[in-house]
Amino acid sequence: MGQNLILNGADHGFTVVAFNRTVSKVDNFLANEAKGKSVVGAHSIQELCAKLKRPRRVMLLVKAGSAVDDFIEALLPFLEKGDIVIDGGNSHFPDSNRRTQYLAGKGIRFVGAGVSGGEEGARTGPSIMPGGNEEAWPYIKDIFQGIAAKSDGEACCEWVGDEGSGHFVKMVHNGIEYGDMQLICEAYDILKRGLGLSNKEIGDVFTEWNKGVLDSFLIEITRDIMYYNDPADGKPLLDKILDSAGQKGTGKWTAINALDLGMPVTLIGEAVFSRCLSAQKAERGRAAEVLEGPQIPPFAGDKKAFIDDLEQALYASKIISYAQGFMLLREAAKEYKWKLAMPEIALMWRGGCIIRSVFLKDITKAFRTNPELENLLFDDFFNKAIHNAQGGWRRSIIRGIELGIATPCFSTALAFFDGYRSKVLPANLLQAQRDYFGAHTFRVLPEHASETLKEGADIHVNWTGRGGNVSASTYLA
Repeated sequence: MGQNLILNGADHGFTVVAFNRTVSKVDNFLANEAKGKSVVGAHSIQELCAKLKRPRRVMLLVKAGSAVDDFIEALLPFLEKGDIVIDGGNSHFPDSNRRTQYLAGKGIRFVGAGVSGGEEGARTGPSIMPGGNEEAWPYIKDIFQGIAAKSDGEACCEWVGDEGSGHFVKMVHNGIEYGDMQLICEAYDILKRGLGLSNKEIGDVFTEWNKGVLDSFLIEITRDIMYYNDPADGKPLLDKILDSAGQKGTGKWTAINALDLGMPVTLIGEAVFSRCLSAQKAERGRAAEVLEGPQIPPFAGDKKAFIDDLEQALYASKIISYAQGFMLLREAAKEYKWKLAMPEIALMWRGGCIIRSVFLKDITKAFRTNPELENLLFDDFFNKAIHNAQGGWRRSIIRGIELGIATPCFSTALAFFDGYRSKVLPANLLQAQRDYFGAHTFRVLPEHASETLKEGADIHVNWTGRGGNVSASTYLA
């Protein structure tokens, strides 16, 4: 990743100093991939800093956590006031908040820059999401926008906001990535087990989907995976891969933050839990022996209609995933007092990153048309799109239920949609239950306010008519 960003920078006319604590890696890089390019090597942190033009711009690509702090401490003796330290790793945003403040106290400008696109994106143009000390932006803007991916001529990089906002946006990006991947996995599972398609046939389905509204990097690579055969025996490699998913934690961070802020980002949370369930491989094996469910019969219906429904289910669920992600971004902006520009965030995700897709052009347009858009579902385009997809979406989930094929993200997306569009939810009963057993109080609807049930008041009642009084309230027997 680091090497490819260096080569990308050199290709765009910048002179880059390369350093790695394993000196031999620097020498090998200079002798091979970087040979003949505007890349200079350094064998120590002191030499690295000595070779950089003022204000120094030092970008770290190290493992998130204490390694970042350790490297910053090693840098500090060789930096001067006004220098810039950029963390390009997947750091947790509270750490970037802390580092911004800590380094500002020493006169150093810190930037937490989320970088997405993997090794290929780093080489050809990633999505870059910088935030932190805004005084640094004029000194890194041309570099970052130069090496970033371009979408319709616009760089997929813009200043995000204060403190750890850049890493927060990258965290939400990764959470949406979790959701997108799980949705695709659920579609694959239904196509394979529910419809009985071969991997090649599923690849053909994804090829067609990639020509329409689902056109995206993740659909594209899924198609390639379906077509790939093990060179050793010519059989699909996918079928040989252990069905136990790993994770590095950024999806979990997104889900936890959503809970902290009280935002119903259900799809990302379910995507994280789906990975957790997949990791219970041995236990699932035992459960498969003793827990009965529907037998999946050979499919005898209209395959094209089935596949078209599934495409709509994937599209509608994807809309919900992004709607929830932007709900979280908007709430974070309020909570942390960041000025997050939603159109620019959508633009940054249009190219270079893992979730890049044609779909994001529509999101960018929606927020540019109305920067204060409360929810993507209120935009005319997405409102119409999800309305048109509803039939296939619901039928696909019903089929999954009938066949006993789990569709956790499809299902939670639809549950959110139905809950979000409900003017009345059964939370009135929940509040009554809380008041009954714990005297947690409730409030009444304005149209039902009275002398005894005052509007805006926190009300507790004796639901049983038994009990007594204590200094705090009435208790129930």
